[in-house]
Amino acid sequence: MRPPAFWQRNGILAAALAPLSRITTRITAQRVAKPGFDCGLPVLCIGNASVGGSGKTILVRHILARYRTRRARPFALTRGHGGTMPGPVEVDPAEHTAREIGDEALLLAASAPTIVARDRAAGARLALASGATIIVMDDGLQNPTLRKTTALLVIDGGAGFGNGRTLPAGPLREPAPAAAARCAAAVLIGADTHGATRLLPPSLPILQAQLIATSPIPLAGRRVVGFAGIGRPEKFFTTLRELGADLVTTIAFPDHHAYRPIDLARLQMTAAQSGALLATTEKDAVKLPAAMRARCCVITVDLAFDNPAALDQFLP
Repeated sequence: MRPPAFWQRNGILAAALAPLSRITTRITAQRVAKPGFDCGLPVLCIGNASVGGSGKTILVRHILARYRTRRARPFALTRGHGGTMPGPVEVDPAEHTAREIGDEALLLAASAPTIVARDRAAGARLALASGATIIVMDDGLQNPTLRKTTALLVIDGGAGFGNGRTLPAGPLREPAPAAAARCAAAVLIGADTHGATRLLPPSLPILQAQLIATSPIPLAGRRVVGFAGIGRPEKFFTTLRELGADLVTTIAFPDHHAYRPIDLARLQMTAAQSGALLATTEKDAVKLPAAMRARCCVITVDLAFDNPAALDQFLP
C-alpha cells in the first residue's frame, strides 16, 4: 500500500482515529519494555519510528562497509519484508529470489553475509554459529525479541514524522520521542524539511547525511522513464532529475512490489513509445528478470556524512 495522504496533516480523519492511535502507543510501549535475548554478540539496530522507507537499508550497507575496514565479520539481520521464507536462513543470492527472502535481503547480501529471520533471536543464533562478530539489524527497533547493544534512529528529512501521530492516525509505529529514547543517536538523511528534529530529545546527537546517487551511464539530457517500488518513489524520481535526466514519465509501484509480466510489458512499451531509457533503483532491479534488468539503468546510492568520523563513535 501507499501511505494515505492524511498521514501528512492533522485533519479531521487523523483526529477521528486518535483514540485508536493511543491504543497503538500503549501496546507498543508494553511490547518494547520486554527484555530481549542476549546472543553474546554486539547488536547494532538501524531503526526508525515510522512505517515505510527512511533509508535504513542504505545506512546498514554503509555501516557494513565500515565494519569490513575494521577486519570485523559483520552479519546483516533482516526480517525479509516481501519474502515468503520465515527463516532463519542465510541468504544465497545464487539460490534465493526476492519472492523468497525479500528485496532488501538480496541487497544486503551483496555487501555482507545476511540472515533472514522473522524471529530475530533465532536469526542471531544462526549468525553467531556462522562466525559473525557483529550483527547489524535492518529495522527491528520496535521488536524486543533480541537485545540490542546500540540503536540508531533513521529519519528521512524529506518525509519527517508525517503528522506526528501513531498508527492508524499517522505513520508512526510509536511516538518519535519514545523511539529516540532507546537510541544513541539519530541519522538525518537529507534536509529536515518537516521539522522532524524538533520532536527529538535535545540531548540526542543528530548525524547529518546526504544521499549520493550514481548512474552507470551519463543521464544529462537523456530521455528517461523512471520506475520504482519503494517507500517514497518520488524521492527516486527527484534523484533522476538531479542526475540531469529528461524524465518523460514516472511510474510508481507499492513498496516491495513483486513485478509481474504485465508490469514488465507495460514498462517496456512505455519506454519504447517515448524513445526513452528505463531507469530504476537497486531495490527494484533485484526483483527483475535478468533480461529486463539488462535493459534498465540501475541507480546506485550511498550516504555521505557531513562529519564522517562522528558515526564511528556510535558503532559497537
